[in-house]
Amino acid sequence: MARLAVAAGHDVVLSNSRGPETLKDLVEELGPRARAATPSGAAEAGDLVVVSIPLGVYRSVPVEPLAGKAVIDTNNYYPQRDGQIPELDDASVTSSELLQRHLPTSHVVKVFNNIYWKSLQTLARPAGAPDRSALAIAGDDTDAKATVTAFLDAIGYDAVDAGPLAEGRRYQPDTPAYGGIYAGTSLEDPVQGNAEKVRAALAAFPA
Repeated sequence: MARLAVAAGHDVVLSNSRGPETLKDLVEELGPRARAATPSGAAEAGDLVVVSIPLGVYRSVPVEPLAGKAVIDTNNYYPQRDGQIPELDDASVTSSELLQRHLPTSHVVKVFNNIYWKSLQTLARPAGAPDRSALAIAGDDTDAKATVTAFLDAIGYDAVDAGPLAEGRRYQPDTPAYGGIYAGTSLEDPVQGNAEKVRAALAAFPA
């Protein structure tokens, strides 16, 4: 995602749990539009912030620096990695809604969680391209979804609005819209997932 953003003319601030110095090689590869910071520093710097971490540690995301901002949530719930989370096990809430509860003054938008990272790089196309792929988005704030839609367009994707954040369940793991719609014979064989295909996969999930 950082590579696509830099190619589209965005400045990027990267962070991880190991410290900015461990991102030195990636920052050098990305060029002058990229730099590394602590999680709090990246949260403070970003106009649009991406959270992409194991869901089990979502409470480590800094809250105050993200107040009022659109926050992209790429996360998925994998109990074998994240531990059991009762609200997710009984489907009373979605993983993105958990992050939204943790960030009550931010505007969480769920996107990127259902596409393999290599496919994300490979399938990007200019606006108007006949083989352009689309990504589902879900969120409760209209302005935040508009911001994310514009970002997707800039990096090479159309957006399909799946509705409020709770509807993100339609493209969580083990749903028709998760992963496979962008894969051919395997995840290493990316295929186009246009808006019509994405809408059909979202609709295939039971109400």
